[in-house]
Amino acid sequence: MRLAAALAFSALALAAAPAAQASGTPSANWAGYAVHGTTFQRVSGSWRQPHATCGPGSRTYSAMWVGLGGYALTSNQLEQVGTELDCHRDGQESSYAWYELVPQPSHRVSLGVHPGDWINSSVRSSGGAVVLSIQDQTTHHGFHKTFRPVGLDVTSAEWILEAPSQCVFGSTACQTLPLTDFGQAVFRNARAQTVAGKVGTISSPAWHRTKINLTAQGQTFTGNRPGVTTLGASATPSALNSFGGSFTVTFRPGHGTRNALLARPRLPGGPTYLRH
Repeated sequence: MRLAAALAFSALALAAAPAAQASGTPSANWAGYAVHGTTFQRVSGSWRQPHATCGPGSRTYSAMWVGLGGYALTSNQLEQVGTELDCHRDGQESSYAWYELVPQPSHRVSLGVHPGDWINSSVRSSGGAVVLSIQDQTTHHGFHKTFRPVGLDVTSAEWILEAPSQCVFGSTACQTLPLTDFGQAVFRNARAQTVAGKVGTISSPAWHRTKINLTAQGQTFTGNRPGVTTLGASATPSALNSFGGSFTVTFRPGHGTRNALLARPRLPGGPTYLRH
């Protein structure tokens, strides 16, 4: 999902300063980091699947992923793989792996993932194909598959914790879903590689980087038109560590979160799907 047009000024400013890091670009969907300004061949990262704090009566959602593409305002593609952590209305949590090749819906992966498991993920493009890989280092099981989508975007790489969206099939109507209380989530070993073969962490001078804060007052992604959000909580990424390959995302409860859950706007009729 691409950043909304209101972020264009921020992207242009970064292009003028390769080593600059924004203090935080607001988004209603994403928390984490994006790198851009060149073409990428591979992105990778690892994380420990968080534990959720769930309460009865509320349905909430969260996802962690790495991906290529989707940052540019003109992009219609995003290739990503990651894990989901949701709370159900009975107070139980669910945890699973998935992949998504935007604009297609996400697909669950037949891979058991549990809170506390260490996850390694990567996305690699080669010759018009994209290779998605996710490994549960705790259980020693994984998923690895090559796809040949109609189009690929390799102009950015991302490490993101997201509030997913509910979208209507055959429509641009989507809404951001309430964010799960995941406590803290840590991305480690964040690496990217350009088509030219340059390898580095998020802070590499080979590309520009943008820090993204998830907030109810932030811009939505263009894949979420008309930009309806039910987000009451927020999520804030920390500064990068000294090597530039690790950061923490912290959940922050918001005022009126319960009201947001109860008063969620209604989407147009029709079957829906989950989009990251």
